[in-house]
Amino acid sequence: MAKNTTTKSTSTSSAQKPTTTSSNNASVGRLTLLDLLRVLGGMLLLSSLMSYLSTSGTSLTWGYNPWWTRAREWRSLVKGEVRLTDEQLKEYDGSVPGKPIYLALNGTIYDVSASPKTYGPGGSYHFFAGHDAARAFLTGCFAEDITPDLRGVEEMYIPKDAPSTDTPSDSEDPVVAAKRSAKAHDKRRAPLTKAQLKIRREQELRNARKQMKEGLEGWHALFRGDKGKPYHKVGEVVREEGWLERLPRRKLCKQAEESRPVRKEEE
Repeated sequence: MAKNTTTKSTSTSSAQKPTTTSSNNASVGRLTLLDLLRVLGGMLLLSSLMSYLSTSGTSLTWGYNPWWTRAREWRSLVKGEVRLTDEQLKEYDGSVPGKPIYLALNGTIYDVSASPKTYGPGGSYHFFAGHDAARAFLTGCFAEDITPDLRGVEEMYIPKDAPSTDTPSDSEDPVVAAKRSAKAHDKRRAPLTKAQLKIRREQELRNARKQMKEGLEGWHALFRGDKGKPYHKVGEVVREEGWLERLPRRKLCKQAEESRPVRKEEE
């Protein structure tokens, strides 16, 4: 009887061994959350290293530079948003020791203190510091357009009519001039009606405003730090209601007027 009991016990133990082995194999094949985090962390570290080497040490994220990856943005959030009038903004042009260098673009204030040789006193773009010069950023007229007034700037993107070629120059042979004029007249379409001119004007105006928006956004991206520059947004310019209407309307500066595209003659 004892012998049979021993035999049964041995058989039971033998039967349980495969179950233990199977359990161990299952543990080996199972991927835990910690293992997954280790793999992802290793891949992220390798990617950052490759980005650092490929960009000569300028970026760990392959040039991707969203605001939430920049420590200066978080510091600004902790400090709170800056709100200044145009007059108060002038105090932040770099001439007052201890104060940061600010410039504004269409009402948004940016900190450009990281480039004192550019925006500080004596810098090549010091005239932007302490001002909202949105108009100058588009027209390129830095002497006369240091203002946030953008009224009429869209005209620089609207095509102007090509100069007339009907009048011969003093040095041109009259016969040649007559043939050229006749040829141009043959190609010329009938004049547009008032309705067609209105439609064309509306289309050109929409396109011009789109170009203005894109032009400003390019500068906003630069000063936000999206293009790798160590600048960041700090606040907004505070203005009274109706401030724009109180300013005299400006004409396009000479440079902006001359840069206007020429309307192609429709055949």
